[in-house]
Formats: sequence, structure tokens, C-alpha cells
Amino acid sequence: MTLSYSHAHQQGSGTTEVVAVLIAITDHTARVLTVDQGKLLPNGPLMPLHRSLQSGVRQWVEEQTQQQLGYLEQLYTFVDTNRRNIDGHALVYVSYLGLVQETQTAQLQSQALWCDWYDYFPWENHLNGEPEIIKQMIVPALSDWAKTAVDAATQHRRQQRICLCWGVDDKTLDETANNQKIADMPHRFGRTDNSDWVAEHVLLRYEMLYEAGLIQEASNYQPNKLPADWSQMIGAPMYYDHRRVIATAISRLRAKIEYRPLIFGLMPDVFTLLQLQQSVEALSGVRLHKQNFRRLLDSQNLVMPTGNSSSAQRGRPAKLYRFCHDIELQSLLMDSKLPKRK
Repeated sequence: MTLSYSHAHQQGSGTTEVVAVLIAITDHTARVLTVDQGKLLPNGPLMPLHRSLQSGVRQWVEEQTQQQLGYLEQLYTFVDTNRRNIDGHALVYVSYLGLVQETQTAQLQSQALWCDWYDYFPWENHLNGEPEIIKQMIVPALSDWAKTAVDAATQHRRQQRICLCWGVDDKTLDETANNQKIADMPHRFGRTDNSDWVAEHVLLRYEMLYEAGLIQEASNYQPNKLPADWSQMIGAPMYYDHRRVIATAISRLRAKIEYRPLIFGLMPDVFTLLQLQQSVEALSGVRLHKQNFRRLLDSQNLVMPTGNSSSAQRGRPAKLYRFCHDIELQSLLMDSKLPKRK
């Protein structure tokens, strides 16, 4: 079957599917396990033989990828009105978030593929500063979309949403609306005292791009009205709403690493503190303040030294640590926010 990015489901009698977002960190890169050459997440229909939703998702993941599952939690339930069964009912799918270690997978199925999750969301990667795609392409396009609102009140609400989601100020939007080039305003664009980039708003940003018709999955996507290189810059599309499901998982994970020890499921048994920090940075998409990060780890007794050091090829060997599994861990960083580097 040839798939488009919003197409009717291959007709069947079922109405429920399970979808899994499996996350790993490899070489300090956040990755997601996909099938069908990166176009789909592991998925399958809920069958009568499945005793629960979780048993269904585990079966389909292992069958399609050979990846063994560890930590697994339910995300959201979606209704895909573009996909219907033989009786005309819209398809419902239940999504799950799983944390695994890619190194545990010896032989993946040929259809399974690990992908950098920033290939799907390039605007979310702020590890090397604010991505050019935001100020050069996305904000101007969203500003044009805001101007298409039916009335002034709706236009104003759209502009407020853009500021909140994308960390821009009203003056930037006003000057963009007046057709001034954002590239000529580096001192005006971006984070200000009154607006900031919130890493957890991944789903809000994706849904805004969808609503504005700026991503390939949207039914109102019109590439002929966008810059010539737009499709190559806006991230890899996926079938169905699977990119939206990944956005949901990233939002959940970025929010929860602030207060729960989910990073445990992504780290090897022993690691250096630098490796731990780089792993948290890979998930959050922003750089962290090294000294403050380590103070937080020390104050919460989350890690303990092994007494060994890494065999570094250059420089001083770094101490190796492991997580403290013998204490009741209710949070990764308690009520403190990640110490983002200014």
C-alpha cells in the first residue's frame, strides 16, 4: 500500500491501535526507534488475544523491531479522523513511551531504524544556540499565518501564542509583520526578559505548525506557497499522526526529567558525570550549567562513585559513578529546574 501523510487506514474491522515511542541516548544523541524507513513508529492493532494494552504494545514492538522493552508508560489516546475502518469508524490509537538502551539491541529487524529525534524536530535542538530555522523561516511564516485570521481578536491571540511557544517578543512579530527581515534584527529577536524558550512546549509548537499548514502532515500544507527549501528544512515527515506522537513523548519526557529519575532508564550501569550531563542535555535540547548541575546531583544523593575511573585516551581519567538504587528516588532534581547555561 502506498501511504501518504494523511490517508485512509487500510480497511479492517478494528478501531484501536497501540503505538510506541522508544527513546534511547547513543553518543549523547536522543534517538527514537522507527519502522518503515523512519516513516512510522512501531504500531499494531489491539487484538482479542492481548490481555491488556501494554501487552499489545510489547508484542508489536518486539515483533516489529526485536527491541526488548524496559520502562514503559502510557502517553495519550488519539483519534485519527483521517483513518477509518470498514464500518466508517475513526481509528483510535493509544500511545506509549518507552526508555531503552540502544546498545542492548544486538539484531534489529530489517525494517527497524534508530533515528535522531531532531531529524523530525530541527527547531527543538538548541544545544548549539537557537536554530537559524526559527528566526529565518518559522517565525516569519507563522506571522503571515497570524495575519490571515478572520478578525483582529483572533489575530492577536495567534500572535500571543507565537510569542509564548517560540520565545519571541511582540516587537519582533510587529516588525516581521511589517515585512522587515528578521536577519536584520539579531539584537531584537529571541529570548528577552519577558519571553523565553520553554523546552517542554514541543507538542504546542508542533500543533501550531500543523494548524498553520506548515508541516507536510497537515491537510492544508501548500509547499508551493512556501520557500523552495522549506520541505527540506522543516523536518522529516511521518505517516499518520506519528510525528505528533513523538512530540507528545518529548514534551512528557522533558517535563518529567525535571522531577523524576527517568534518566536512569537511558544510562549504562556506570558513567561519568559529564556523560550524565550530556545525556540530560540531549533530552532537554539546551546546555546546562556544569557546576550547578553537579551541585544538584550531590545535594540529592542520586549518584555514588564506583571507585574506578574511565580509561580516557587523552586527559585525566574521569571518575565513574552509578545511580543510588538503594534509596527511595522520587525525583531527579527535586523542585529545582535544570540549571540551564545562560
